[in-house]
Amino acid sequence: MTAPSENITITPDVVEAPAATLTSGAAAKVRSILAERNLPNHGLRVFVSGGGCSGMQYGMALEGQPGEFDTVVEQDGVKVFIDPTSMMYLEDATIDYVDNLMGGGFRIDNPNAVASCGCGHSFRTSGSPAPASGGGCGH
Repeated sequence: MTAPSENITITPDVVEAPAATLTSGAAAKVRSILAERNLPNHGLRVFVSGGGCSGMQYGMALEGQPGEFDTVVEQDGVKVFIDPTSMMYLEDATIDYVDNLMGGGFRIDNPNAVASCGCGHSFRTSGSPAPASGGGCGH
């Protein structure tokens, strides 16, 4: 007696790099900015570039479309675009918006940063060299 045949599909394990996350407060602020500027179909580009007092700095911009190789994170109705190079530095990072008596702004909590500037706009990872000069928080 033969056992009935079963269709078994074997798929390889797919492991995706953990992407950056956007808090609900940050998403609300981005939605507010997009509405204020009448850019309903745009998203938030988050990127990392050289510079800043700790060697690397964060940047943000509003864009209509992701780039060809961008990671796109969509949370609370907001799209976040991150290019592959920046994604290497922003894995597991949390993007938040804080508003307090000292003012408001976006803050990035980045577990990959081993040093960061007091202003929160620049950082250094374990693989990046320390900046040549001491520099201040003149982001």
